[in-house]
Amino acid sequence: MRKASRLFEIIQILRLARRPVTAAEIANQLEVAQRSIYRDIAALQAMRVPIEGGRGIGYILRPGFNLPPLMFTIEETEAIVLALALLERMGDVELKQAAKRVNQKIAAAIPPLLRQTLGANALHAWGTAASSPQGIDLAIVRRAIRDEQKLEIDYRDEFGRATQRTVQPLALIYYSDTANIVAWCELRQALRNFRADRVQSGALIDDFFRGEGENLRKEWVAGWK
Repeated sequence: MRKASRLFEIIQILRLARRPVTAAEIANQLEVAQRSIYRDIAALQAMRVPIEGGRGIGYILRPGFNLPPLMFTIEETEAIVLALALLERMGDVELKQAAKRVNQKIAAAIPPLLRQTLGANALHAWGTAASSPQGIDLAIVRRAIRDEQKLEIDYRDEFGRATQRTVQPLALIYYSDTANIVAWCELRQALRNFRADRVQSGALIDDFFRGEGENLRKEWVAGWK
């Protein structure tokens, strides 16, 4: 997690807290070292964010400090509620957890009327939920797309044939039953779709395709016509 994002997350954690939160608790939530949290809190305090407390006691955010408000109409709020509900049906564990955090952040920032809409449980997304793929973590795929980093995957096609591929991941398509990884396949020298549930194993490798991803995505989109 980049430092700017981490500082924002620390503020959000303290805003939502009802009691002092220790550096260890924050570090556990953000999956970073505790000493990083101490440095981040010192940096926030230097920027005059009113955080009080200390080591062994915990930290609180003094009332009255607010980030710029989120301004949503009722229709926009309902769109967010339904989108977050649809995420619950996806097989991407990290995105499901992120959806819950989004709900909490929005509820803490919006006016009472919209908060009531958000928590009314009046909009639902039904249907079979996709299971998480066993061979690859979709969070790694999304990270590889963002960083334009190559993946090495062991893949078994619809006929059961196994191959090892080095791919340049470009996009993820979420269907109701699985997710498809869109990538440039170095073995086939072509754009290919790989069903995530047919990936037997997958990992990032220390090789990148930076600066090429956008052009490859344009080529992929052009192929829709």
